[in-house]
Amino acid sequence: MPSIFIGRNDDAQVELDARYGNRHGMIAGATGTGKSVSLMLLAEGFSRMGVPCFLADAKGDLAGLAQAAGAPSEKLAARFAKLGLTDWKPAANPVVFWDIYGKLGHPVRATISEMGPTLLSRIMELNDTQQGVLEVVFKVADDEGLLLLDLADLRSMLGFASDHAKDISARYGLISAQSVAAIQRALLKMESDGADSFFGEPALELADLMRQDMSGRGVIGILAAQTLILKPRLYSTFLLWLLSELFEQMPEVGDLDQPKMVFFFDEAHLLFDDAPPALRQRVEQVVRLIRSKGVGVYFCSQNPDDVPGDILGQLGNRVQHALRAFTPRDQKAVRAAAETFARNPKLDVTEAIGGLGVGEALASTLGEGGVPTPVQKILVSTPTCRIGAITDEERAVVRARSPVGGKYDTTVNRDSAEEMLARRASEKNDADAPPARGNGPAAGNATDEAGAGWSGAVRDALLGTKRRQGMIETMAKSVTRQVGSKAGQAIVRGILGSIFGGKR
Repeated sequence: MPSIFIGRNDDAQVELDARYGNRHGMIAGATGTGKSVSLMLLAEGFSRMGVPCFLADAKGDLAGLAQAAGAPSEKLAARFAKLGLTDWKPAANPVVFWDIYGKLGHPVRATISEMGPTLLSRIMELNDTQQGVLEVVFKVADDEGLLLLDLADLRSMLGFASDHAKDISARYGLISAQSVAAIQRALLKMESDGADSFFGEPALELADLMRQDMSGRGVIGILAAQTLILKPRLYSTFLLWLLSELFEQMPEVGDLDQPKMVFFFDEAHLLFDDAPPALRQRVEQVVRLIRSKGVGVYFCSQNPDDVPGDILGQLGNRVQHALRAFTPRDQKAVRAAAETFARNPKLDVTEAIGGLGVGEALASTLGEGGVPTPVQKILVSTPTCRIGAITDEERAVVRARSPVGGKYDTTVNRDSAEEMLARRASEKNDADAPPARGNGPAAGNATDEAGAGWSGAVRDALLGTKRRQGMIETMAKSVTRQVGSKAGQAIVRGILGSIFGGKR
């Protein structure tokens, strides 16, 4: 069975069996202790098996996966000797760069409808009442056949909900103008943070993340997150959305000889910081069940306790780099990390974690039958790619060779809620406007038909039209001033009687 060589010590070596690559994992350790190298090592190993990977590059150093390493130095050669690596050769990996903002990679987009009200509420930091209103807005849009693709559509839909709040409240539940206004303000803030670049079309298709190159190696999708990481909620919500899409769209496959895809969630604490219980429950559910879809999820963070215990307990493959116990929280994190490993009677894990050097780690993977192997203190292997950032020119070359560039680099704006609601408003205004009176032949013909003949002309003269008053109305006003006069009364009777055939 294929496996990924992680590292070794004098007595044993640690490998990740491909059969258990979808049982998830954890890479943890303080800054500068080698987490990124371990992540690259695993991604490179899965790629060689033909397994596509997706990871976020928060610091810019993971982009080195796209370039081959340089010639080994004497120090590196000595490391290879300790590791027993005799066939190590520099090699690049097949990589596709992605970027929500479209600057350092192909744009990554999702539609408002795909994101859904729950994740949008998290990005916009809405309270429970406001989230309920947003859910009603989504329901109304579905029932009205209004597509929600980008932020302009959502803004138009909120305006529609505000204008028809009474009718919507009666049918779907109470929505208040104050809650709608609060959502609109949050939407404006999200737009100023650059989220409008993410929502729209063409939306990302998961098939484009699950590619192999011509040689059968799995393509590694790298999300440029140097700017995105400054917007923690948008960053974590995007990755959670992507994970949820994988869960919902991929079929059940059970246990395979190797995963269908591996997802690396760097800076994992951002997913769980200030997350409401419902969202944590959703993450736990996805992580628990997505294994049966053939997807492995690997969390990367500084402390293992950044991940809730219910999720941490499902991470069978572990690589733990050094933790420095300078504070009570650090000491607690060290003890928590030590307790999660399969026990090795020859190793004091709590003491070992604090004494690990750069490039060393404690590692435990799942062995035969899915049973965790005893934790080992190892020297971590070295990936064949470059460890570090790449130049703008090198990135441009990789991007130009991408098989998906022509599909995502151009924005598409099709008919959706904003355009549909604008047309409805225009049609309503036209229907409510009074009919225009023309001066052309058609208007003349209509007038002739309405008042054809001598009797029509007389009737208009006596009774009047919309534009001028008739003789009767004029006389009536005069009569009111003479109502006490018998002569006036006689005049009225005489006129009315002569017109309508009354008594002579």
